This record gives sequence, structure tokens and C-alpha cells, in this order.
Amino acid sequence: MPLLRFDLIQGRTDEELKALLDAAHRAMLEAFQVPVRDRYQIVHEHKASRMIVEDTGLDIPRTDKVVFLQVTSRPRKREQKEAFYRLLCEELEQSCSIAPSDVVVSIVENSDEDWSFGLGRGQFLTGEL
Repeated sequence: MPLLRFDLIQGRTDEELKALLDAAHRAMLEAFQVPVRDRYQIVHEHKASRMIVEDTGLDIPRTDKVVFLQVTSRPRKREQKEAFYRLLCEELEQSCSIAPSDVVVSIVENSDEDWSFGLGRGQFLTGEL
């Protein structure tokens, strides 16, 4: 946990997807201080006609490399979120040549009782985590 759900325009190679996911994980590790194996990432690829990602009137240019990332997580401090936004853009630009203008992030917060990592238990509630 956190859970990262990526929405992308289809067409990236497996190697490009791995680089993207690894870059996002590095940003998550640094910003949120999660354990290395705390990695839950899902990629959804769409035809270009199935994704509209505009700029909320901010004049931010988008390309077909746009990454829409929804992060579901326990509550995080503002500073952690801001660090994640910055680190994610840095990692994606360096590792994947994805411009910061092509990175959109939404963080959705939930609580410990909203997670089960398997075995029919809520590990945050049972004390296993």
C-alpha cells in the first residue's frame, strides 16, 4: 500500500512500462518512506480516443505520453504529497523522457480498516502491519 493505478494511451513497450513503474516506485519510496516490497501498481492502457486529459485552464500542454496516476493511500502529510509530485516528475523525465506537463496525479486517501493484503484479514487492524 499505496495502490498506484496508471491510465496511459496504449503503445508503450514492455520495457517502457517497466521503466515507468520502476520510476514511480522510486518516487514513492523516497516521498512516502514505504517498504521496498510495498509495491502495488496496475496499468490500464486506452486508445487515444478513450482518454481526454486537459489542463483545467492552466495551459499545460499534453502529448500521447500523458500519464494519469491515481494513488490510493493512507493519509499522508502535505509535504510528502508535494515531494511525491516533484520526485515522480523528475524520475519520469529522467528515466522515461516523459515531460512533467504530461504527469497528472490524484491522491485518494483511506484508512487502515480499508485494506486487506490477503488471507481474509485486515493486517493493519490485526497488528500484522
